[in-house]
Amino acid sequence: MRILYGVVGEGMGHATRSRVLLEELTREHEVHIVVSGRAQEYLSRSFQNVHGIWGLTLAYEGNSVKKWQTVLQNLQGAVTGWPKNVRQYFELVETFRPEVVISDFETFSYLFAKAHRLPVISVDNMQIINRCRHESELLAGYEDAFEGTRAIVKGKLPGAFHYLITTFFYPPVRKERTTLAPSILRPEILAAKSEPGEHLLVYQTATTNTRLPEILQQSGLPCRIYGVRRQITEDQVEGNLTYRPFSEKGFIEDLRTARAVVAGGGYTLMSEAVYLHKPVLSIPVEGQFEQIINGLYLERLGYGMHARHLTGEALGEFLSRVPRCQEALKGYVQEGNSKMLAALREQLGRAYEYRGHWRAEMAEQD
Repeated sequence: MRILYGVVGEGMGHATRSRVLLEELTREHEVHIVVSGRAQEYLSRSFQNVHGIWGLTLAYEGNSVKKWQTVLQNLQGAVTGWPKNVRQYFELVETFRPEVVISDFETFSYLFAKAHRLPVISVDNMQIINRCRHESELLAGYEDAFEGTRAIVKGKLPGAFHYLITTFFYPPVRKERTTLAPSILRPEILAAKSEPGEHLLVYQTATTNTRLPEILQQSGLPCRIYGVRRQITEDQVEGNLTYRPFSEKGFIEDLRTARAVVAGGGYTLMSEAVYLHKPVLSIPVEGQFEQIINGLYLERLGYGMHARHLTGEALGEFLSRVPRCQEALKGYVQEGNSKMLAALREQLGRAYEYRGHWRAEMAEQD
């Protein structure tokens, strides 16, 4: 079948997850990909028919999202971005004519599907916020953030044909057309053999978090740090801290041999660490509840610890918990990507067979 696959470009987790699914899909189907941001270059290295579009971005300061700066940044980008998206829209209509749409939290592909009454399969980790039930005790202190984020997630891809949610935690599902499946892991992670080590793997995407080095130095542990100095081309060593340029191979090597991981609340790295049985200290970006809920469930399961801010006290508490987390992680087992791939194939088959009825239903709703 002809599939339009949309990938949101904010953060690379969506792209690495989508790469795994696209490698399977392109073997059997004709697929065109619409993607924004850094994810476009990443996916273009592996696939043909990658269409660059404009997408929303977030502005950071320290370890928090700056709301007004984000608004201004996106208003400026929209001036040149929307005309580009319109051109891509008409090119896809005239030359490709997709039959089914898959969206990884991406709006362009979703709107394209709605305009042409095509079934949309949602594949992401975000919809767990809206489509599952979460205990009030877990959300204590975050109620307003939860409700606000749930409204945004609910409004992102409403009325999809089916929602496939990738996850390592399993709250009760509260909505129909929803399937929870284990995390989508890249082949390099599946092939990695977890081994014990002494160093901390530190991944920080907000380069303006200036307190990070001082706190890590005080720990006295060797720390291999990614993301803070993005322009470096070789290791920079400062005492027990080693700043490393990004290398997929080097990063996975440092992850599989780490004692533990210190990172934000991003789902992709957290799910990879859980699979490799590495405890995680999660410090979510302020203002991003989707990262907070990942950290809350991580701590509830005993796989790591959630902290609002990185402090010497928080890091010390986490390090004292590492042995218990390692014990809890021994119970996590995942058979590759087989369950998610099987679920995706099933829903694609259903969507393809149902597409005529879907057009009729959409017309009735209009």
